[in-house]
Amino acid sequence: MTLQIKSLKQYKKVYQESVDNPEQFWAEQAATFQWQKKWDKVLSWDFKKPDVKWFEGGKMNITENCLDRHLKDRADQTAILWEPNDPNAKTVKYSYQDLYEEVCRFGNALRAKGIKKGDRVCFYMPMVAELAIGVLACARIGAVHSVVFAGFSATALADRIKDASCKMVICSDYNARGAKNIPVKQVVDEAMLQGCTSVETVIVHKNTGGKVNWEPARDVWWSDAVYRRQKHCKPAAMSSEDMLFILYTSGSTGKPKGVVHTCGGYMVYTCFSFKNVFQYEKGDVYWCTADIGWITGHSYIVYGPLLAGATTMMFEGVPTYPDAGRFWQICEKHKVNQFYTAPTAIRALMAKGDEYVEKYDLSDLKVIGSVGEPINVEAWNWYNEKVGKGNAPIVDTWWQTETGGIMITPLPGITDTKPCYASYPMPGIQPILVDSQGVLVEGNDVEGLLCVKFPWPSMIRTTYGDHERCRQVYFSSFENMYFTGDGCRRDSEGRLRIIGRVDDVINVSGHRMGTAEVENAINEHPAVIESAVVGYPHDIKGQGIFAYIIAQEGTVGDAGFEKSIRDVVVKEIGPIAKPDKMLVVPGLPKTRSGKIMRRILRKIASGDASNLGDISTLLNPDVVAVIKEAAGV
Repeated sequence: MTLQIKSLKQYKKVYQESVDNPEQFWAEQAATFQWQKKWDKVLSWDFKKPDVKWFEGGKMNITENCLDRHLKDRADQTAILWEPNDPNAKTVKYSYQDLYEEVCRFGNALRAKGIKKGDRVCFYMPMVAELAIGVLACARIGAVHSVVFAGFSATALADRIKDASCKMVICSDYNARGAKNIPVKQVVDEAMLQGCTSVETVIVHKNTGGKVNWEPARDVWWSDAVYRRQKHCKPAAMSSEDMLFILYTSGSTGKPKGVVHTCGGYMVYTCFSFKNVFQYEKGDVYWCTADIGWITGHSYIVYGPLLAGATTMMFEGVPTYPDAGRFWQICEKHKVNQFYTAPTAIRALMAKGDEYVEKYDLSDLKVIGSVGEPINVEAWNWYNEKVGKGNAPIVDTWWQTETGGIMITPLPGITDTKPCYASYPMPGIQPILVDSQGVLVEGNDVEGLLCVKFPWPSMIRTTYGDHERCRQVYFSSFENMYFTGDGCRRDSEGRLRIIGRVDDVINVSGHRMGTAEVENAINEHPAVIESAVVGYPHDIKGQGIFAYIIAQEGTVGDAGFEKSIRDVVVKEIGPIAKPDKMLVVPGLPKTRSGKIMRRILRKIASGDASNLGDISTLLNPDVVAVIKEAAGV
C-alpha cells in the first residue's frame, strides 16, 4: 500500500528523499497500484511550454484501483456512506462490492448511449451517491467527466457544456437542500436552449420525484438507462496522460478555465496525500463536507479515499438544516474520525453559538481539517477548542484546483500546528518564495510570491482547448516555475502562511499587506462575524484600505463602532493597517466554493460600479445590489 508517514523523523527523511530523487520516490509510490502496463519513463517536463508527463507509457484504469483491487479484502466494507438532506430519512451504505456493481452497470449504460473513450460528459447533480457512481463510470470507460456545481446558473452551465463540447449531460430532477427543492432539470433545460448543440442525451436521476419537462428524443431516466445492464464492465486501458476530468475554475478575466487532470499522476498523488494528511486507518469513517462540484470533492470525497480503501461519507444537505448542529449530529451518529470542511462553514456555525456543538459527542474525531481559504485565528481557535476539544489536530490545508491535491499542510500528530499557517510542504512538493522579479527570497521571517520549482504528479496539464492560456496564467510570470498566484510568509521556523492572492495584497504607503491579515485582525472584534478587505485608490497613500464588515445583529455601524474596529487592528497589526473606510453589510459576494469575489468589492470601493462583470454564478448575487446601495454607488 501507499506509504504512510508516522513520525516527524520519518517525515524529514521522506521529504529529503523526495526532493533529492523525486523520480525514484514517485515511482515507489506508483508501484503500489495496479497497472495494466508499467510505465517506460517516470517523468519528463518543461515548464516553458508547459509540458509535463508522469509515468509515460503506463497503462491503467483509476477505477480498477478504486474498486476492483479492494474486492478481495474489503468487498463488504462500506465504501460510500450517504447521509440524506432529511435528518429523518435513512442513511444509505454502499459496500465496495455494491459500488463496483453500480459503477459497472452505469458504465455499460453510458456505452449503450454511444459514449466512447475521450467523449466529455457533464454532470449537474446534487450530492447524491449517483454523482460519485456516474463520475467513476465515466473513468471506467475512458470518458472525461466535467462536474458543474448544481447551483450555477443555466448560462454558466451552458458555457461549460459548450467549452468542452459535452456529448451528454447527467442531472437530477430536483436537489433537496435544506427546506428547499431546487429544480435542477429545469436549469439544464434552460441551458440546452443556449446553443448546447453537442449534447445528444440528458440522463435524469429521480431524486425527489417532482414534475419535470421531458424531451423524449433526448431525455432518459437513470433507472431506465441502467435497467438490466451487466454488473461487470471492462475497464478501458488508459494511458497515464489521458484526460481523466475537466474542472472549471473562474478566471480573473471572467471566462472560466477548464483545468485538465490526467489519469496516472492524479491517481498516485491523491491517494498518497489522502492517507498522509488525514492519517486514515482501516475502520475509520472519513467525512469531507465539500461538494463534488469542486476539486476538494473530486480528490477527497471520491478518488483519494476510494483509492485508499476508505469509508467516505457524502452529505446531501446544508450545515444549518434543520439547525446549526447538523454537522455535529452527523459526526456523533456515524462516529466520524476525520472531518474536513471550509472556514466559511466554521465561521457561520461559530456565529450561531456554542450550544449547537456542545450537545454532541465528538470524541471519535481524530483529525479536523480546513480547506478553501486561509482560516482566521478566531475561527481556528474555536474549531480547535469546541470541535476538536484540543485532541484532534487541525490540518489547515493549502492547495488549488490546479494542483489536484493538498500541497502544504501539517501532518496530524506528526508536525506542529500554528493558527493561520498551512505550515509544511508535502513530500515531493518543492515550494519557493520569489520577489516580483523572480529572485529567490531566502531565509526565514520573509514574504514573497509562492511558486513551485519542480513538477508533482497531480499538477494541471493544460486548460481545455486553450493551452496558451495555461502557459500565460501559471508558467509565464517566472522562468521554470509554477506560479500559484498567492503571496506567502515564511516564519522564523520555516512554516508557510498564505497571505492571500497577489491581487489581494494592498500597498499602503509602500507597506505591503495581505488582505487576509487585516481581515484576521478585524475578525478579532467581538461584534464581527466576517470581513472582507480591499484596496482602493488613495490620493496620499497610493492605496487605502476599505473594509466590508458583517456584524452581529443589533450592531450599529457608527463612529464608535468604527473606532473600536480600528483599535483592534492597531493592536493586532499596527496603525498602518487601520481601515480608511468601513461599511457594514448583510453579506459578501462569494463564489460557490466560498471564496470572496474581491474584484466586485474593489470596484464598489473605488466608486465605480458600472461594469461588475458576470455575477450570476455567485452564491448570493442579490447581495451585490445591496452593497452598492449602502456604498452609494
